[in-house]
Amino acid sequence: MEDMASAQHAPGPFAVRDWFLLLASAAGWGTSFLFIKIGAEDFAPATVAWLRLLFGAAALALVPAARVPLRVPRDRWSVVLLGLVWMAVPFVLFPAAERTIPSALAGMINGSAPLFTVLIAMLVTRKSPGTHLSFGLAVGFLGVVAVNLPEITGGGSATGVLMVLGATALYGVAFNLTGPLQARNGALPVIWRAQLAALVLSTPAGLLGLGASTPTPTALAAVAVLGIISTGVAFACFATLVGRVGAARASLATYLVPVVAVLIGAVAGEPLRPLSLVGVVLVLAGAYLSARVPRRAEVTPAGVSPR
Repeated sequence: MEDMASAQHAPGPFAVRDWFLLLASAAGWGTSFLFIKIGAEDFAPATVAWLRLLFGAAALALVPAARVPLRVPRDRWSVVLLGLVWMAVPFVLFPAAERTIPSALAGMINGSAPLFTVLIAMLVTRKSPGTHLSFGLAVGFLGVVAVNLPEITGGGSATGVLMVLGATALYGVAFNLTGPLQARNGALPVIWRAQLAALVLSTPAGLLGLGASTPTPTALAAVAVLGIISTGVAFACFATLVGRVGAARASLATYLVPVVAVLIGAVAGEPLRPLSLVGVVLVLAGAYLSARVPRRAEVTPAGVSPR
């Protein structure tokens, strides 16, 4: 499997395999919100996160490229930090939030991850945003407000919304951390080791949460699919796509995730509010505009990485 640093990216149209990898990644991540919600009905949030990581790391362990040693051994502690901010903490926040808010709403809010990524990169580099970037960020965060406003004003859980926003902001931090790590060591070795680190960090709380859980076959099946498909297969597909077409083009998968989440939520019978749908469009537009800042004024994250 090609890694991010060494692959020769094809400049032409996507091949059939590339489209399959793109859609598989988006589908795996977009459906994850519904599986989280189902799992959180019977398992404690920490246990949902722990089982997700357990199944996901086991699935990625079957991919030989993931087991390749890190080329830069000193990066191992950075990978542990990555596992904390990318997986261990957000994977708990999402099921905790989805006990009080719809899965589709969580997916919509998660669509703002590219905005947080660019904003955090801007803060780290201390570069002033140009007009183009400021406009993109403003449009995107207006969308975030529009997505959340119906839930909060309608008597929904502001705490649940804030937890998802916190998890999404942590994704922005993680995406800035993971770029250099993946460039030096390859995508899958970094992702798998980050999952292992997060699994170790979450094991005490996950085991403790079993005491507050009432496991059912449905919930166990949901977290198994969440781990194997959304946390294992989807990450492997995205890493392969990055190696084939480059990080910028592969990041299109990120923009499809909230669309999939909304559609799956609608099929599951969750309510769809018009203002929230308008907000999704604004979030995606803002993320797209922020990602297309002219190069001379560009403020970009260190890399693009999967959810």
